[in-house]
Amino acid sequence: MALCHASVRILRLHAMCFATCLLPCIVACAAMCVITCFVVPAARAQDRPLRTVDTETIPAGTLRTEIGFDFLQDTGFPLSGLRGDETSVGILDLRMGVGKIVEVEVEGALQNFLDVKSQGTSFVPNLSLTGVNSTHDTGDFTLATKVRLLKNAGRRPGIAFKFGFIMPNSNQARGIGSNTTNVFALVALEEQIRKLDVFGNLGIEILQAPNALFTQNDVLIYGGAFKYPILRRVNLVGEVNGLYSSRSANDALIGTQSSGQARVGLQINAAGFTWDLAGVRGLNKYDPRSGFTFGISRDFRLFDYNRVQ
Repeated sequence: MALCHASVRILRLHAMCFATCLLPCIVACAAMCVITCFVVPAARAQDRPLRTVDTETIPAGTLRTEIGFDFLQDTGFPLSGLRGDETSVGILDLRMGVGKIVEVEVEGALQNFLDVKSQGTSFVPNLSLTGVNSTHDTGDFTLATKVRLLKNAGRRPGIAFKFGFIMPNSNQARGIGSNTTNVFALVALEEQIRKLDVFGNLGIEILQAPNALFTQNDVLIYGGAFKYPILRRVNLVGEVNGLYSSRSANDALIGTQSSGQARVGLQINAAGFTWDLAGVRGLNKYDPRSGFTFGISRDFRLFDYNRVQ
């Protein structure tokens, strides 16, 4: 009887978590899809499921909306010592063209859920999970600006510069986020070789060390990606993208270690949306062993840039 009562309590906790966090996110995602379906035409080009930055900017006066879902197996969080399967619901990416060569972007996850499989040494003083063997929290949001310096034309590659910062929206006590503010800047290059579109990133990100005062770790941003049309409405895409730290991950720098992913998937234009699906493979110790990402994208035409001028 005691085991039965315990099982019932666990089921109630999971049901409450779904009702209060996951269900509202799903409803919001569905509402956005319905609204965009009746308001705007489909976007011509999308970034999802890739994380590597290309050199094109959003047309002036246009808002690009991207929303997705990630499931990543065996992900590690060295700061809290947690390890398990992470599900990210409502991964938003909003990009708006504010000029002919400039766009601004806000990106982040509405809610991250972690099904805890194991727990090691924690550097978080007051670790407080939201469930018996689970936890959830809002993801950190990024605010960034991209400027296209050169357009890809002929033998001349496209060049863009992107910079921004990552805000500490997550609660460190939940065990998923680091509650730090990080800044970054990168250069993007892009070249069109017949039908094959190749682009890459190189830059630097300054990571605030969450376990030591007045300490930071400057890491290298890298990324290489491709996009190739295999059918009229289907693109094959892939990338290797991440952060590289040349310093050893001691206690002071815990949470600022190297991280990266490889992704291979498809972009499909159908039913007025661009749909994407990709498999994910982690590259480092704390990265996910495997997983997948799924999302949809569309453009809003907000205003006529020429008339505003």
